[in-house]
Amino acid sequence: MENSKIPDYRFERECRTPYSEAYVIALEDELVGRIDLHFTSSIVNATLCVGENMTAEEIRELIDIIDEELVLPSDVIRDDFLVTVYQGREAGIFSDEDMDDDEDLED
Repeated sequence: MENSKIPDYRFERECRTPYSEAYVIALEDELVGRIDLHFTSSIVNATLCVGENMTAEEIRELIDIIDEELVLPSDVIRDDFLVTVYQGREAGIFSDEDMDDDEDLED
């Protein structure tokens, strides 16, 4: 029997509203993804963004961990947990401040 170790993901909350939460996902010292959770009266919708190198099995395992550690403890009674997964690479983080700095350089 193979001894498979469950990865020790850490979830760091970035923001929270009455009906949603956003977390970055880390494994050891590396950021591996992001999850946005949106709670409705009967369904929890999620958008999961992960890196290109993550396998389908690893993604399914991560979704199970997210369900156990973030969704179930929220005490939201749900009929379904729908997860849309995007897989790729980060292109950057953009903000209004960055745009203002670019405009200052053009002046």
